[in-house]
Amino acid sequence: MSFGPWERMASSLRLPSPVEPLYDDRLRHNGVRVFLKRDDLIHPEVSGNKWRKLKYNLIEADRQNYKTLLTFGGAYSNHIRATAAAGSYCGFSTIGIIRGEEHLPLNPSLAYAASQGMRLSYMDRPTYRRKSESDIITSLQERFGSFYLLPEGGSNELAVRGCSEIPAEIETDFDVICCPCGTGGTLAGISAGLSPGQRAIGFSVLKGGYFLASEAAELQRRTFGSCSGNWDIEYEFHFGGFAKRTADLDIFITDFFARHGHRLEWVYVAKMLYGVFALIGQGAFDPGTRLLAVITGAPGPE
Repeated sequence: MSFGPWERMASSLRLPSPVEPLYDDRLRHNGVRVFLKRDDLIHPEVSGNKWRKLKYNLIEADRQNYKTLLTFGGAYSNHIRATAAAGSYCGFSTIGIIRGEEHLPLNPSLAYAASQGMRLSYMDRPTYRRKSESDIITSLQERFGSFYLLPEGGSNELAVRGCSEIPAEIETDFDVICCPCGTGGTLAGISAGLSPGQRAIGFSVLKGGYFLASEAAELQRRTFGSCSGNWDIEYEFHFGGFAKRTADLDIFITDFFARHGHRLEWVYVAKMLYGVFALIGQGAFDPGTRLLAVITGAPGPE
C-alpha cells in the first residue's frame, strides 16, 4: 500500500510490541514466571490483535482497488471500533453492520466508530445469524455497492497469517503463550508460529464456546494446510458470556490496577488473565514454567 494515510499510520505503529515481566506476589510460591506481550501498545486506536488481523486484509483490499470496507459486530465490538479507525487512517470508507436494534444515544464504542466516519446499519438477530450466507451478502451489495468484506471479529486466512507473526517477535524464552479467544483466529495464528515444545492456550470469552476448537482448527487448515495441534482452549472463564462481567471479574480488574497500574480491557484481556492466575493457583503449570500472556487490546470507552 502506497497512499499517504497508510504510511502515516505505519510510521506510528509500535512494532515489535514490548514484552514485560509481571512481578506479582501471588505467583512466587508457584514458581511460574509470567510475561506480558503488550500488543495493546501497538497503536492508540488500532491496537493489539485487531491491527494484526487487519494488516493483510487492508493490503489485499487496496491491491484489489476496493474503496469501502464492510464488516459485522455487536454493539460493543472492538473489531467495529478498530475497523472504523483503520479505515479512517488508510483512506477507506467503512460500513458496520451491527447486530440487533438501534439504541440512541449511541454507546461509547459505536459513537467512536461513527466519529471515525463509519456508516452504521442494524440487522435483526435472525438475519444476523445468516450474515455469511450468499443471499445476505448479495442484498448488502445491492444496498451499499462494492465493498471488501471483513468477517465478524476479523478472523479469516489473512488475519490468521498476521497473528502468526507474533511468536517470531518475542525474544524472551517462553514455554506457554496465552491469548483471549472470541473467534479462534488469534489462537490459530499464534499457535502456527510456535517453535517445537511450545504450546498455546486460548481462553474463551463466550459461554458455551466449545465450537471455537473446530473454528480454530479449520482456520489453520485453510491458512496453512493443516492443524498444528499444539494448542488448547479453556472454557470456564467467560464470566457469563461475551461482553458480560461479574463482581469477581471487577474485583480482579481493580486489584490488578492497584498492583500494577494497568487497567485491563475487560471483554477479553481481563478474563484471560483471571484464568491464567486461576490455573497457576491450581498448579496447572510445572514450577519453572515461563508463561507469556498476549494483551490483545486496550480498554475502550466504558
